[in-house]
Amino acid sequence: MHMADQVTIMEVSPRDGLQNEDTLISTEEKLRLIDYALDAGCKRIEVTSFVHPKRVPQMADAEAVCAGLPQRGDVTYTGLILNERGYDRLRATRLDEAGLVVPATDVFGLRNQGLDVAHALSMATKVISHGASNGFPVQVTIAVAFGCPFSGDVQAQAVVDIAQALAEAAPVEIALADTIGVAVPLQVFNLFTMLRERLGPDMPLRAHFHDTRNTGIANAFAALQAGVNTLDASIGGIGGCPFAPNASGNVATEDLVYMLNRSGVEHGIDLEALIQGAQWLGPVLNKTVPSSLLKAGNFPATQEAQ
Repeated sequence: MHMADQVTIMEVSPRDGLQNEDTLISTEEKLRLIDYALDAGCKRIEVTSFVHPKRVPQMADAEAVCAGLPQRGDVTYTGLILNERGYDRLRATRLDEAGLVVPATDVFGLRNQGLDVAHALSMATKVISHGASNGFPVQVTIAVAFGCPFSGDVQAQAVVDIAQALAEAAPVEIALADTIGVAVPLQVFNLFTMLRERLGPDMPLRAHFHDTRNTGIANAFAALQAGVNTLDASIGGIGGCPFAPNASGNVATEDLVYMLNRSGVEHGIDLEALIQGAQWLGPVLNKTVPSSLLKAGNFPATQEAQ
């Protein structure tokens, strides 16, 4: 175990959270959600994605969201891209970072972004190299790293080989995503351990979990035990992948922060502010959000978020 005593949380509710919701909310409401994340102390926020509006209508206002972001200087705003066209759109905004997606399987890549693994790797290498030559950070996430909705189990070695190919292009970070929420803690620990052994100690690693099968928080802890020091989470636990059947529910940021607080892991985010954000979000989406902390509350009730 190489568990860090301090971690970073990437707040993804404005992008991965909203992209799978039936309710389309306004640009102003998206910016309000980002304000809740900022008020809670989030320093990395995935604010939107640059994808075709007909495929993901929830993200049709990407440029407008970017234009309305508070410019604070102490926050990294990132956007998700699936191809070079998305990268060009992102670079025309004021965002601080691009987040690429590379699939772990051909069938998911073709359905999600129209690229098989080989072509996605080629695209990613070009984008990462362009960012590096211009001093612009580009990180990359390997989607369906723990299981694919169309082809089933994904071999760990295949994921590590993809990560190695990406690392040679020198992204600023590599993440593994449990896109459909099938991973279990031992699988998570073993795969991230393999990844660290292959990539060495200097490549930053991030983990993205969905709580579809109620293993998200346990998987997040297993990733920490394997040396991961950045975790994705979504206020209220909203979200999912629109191209993966039944891929519901990111790990709720407030649930994750509760676990970190009780485990003595520093993160710099205020739990009560997150709960307030989740309370606001449910009525906006016309639904009860999945967050456990929103239902149960903090414990002890007077404990301040660390």
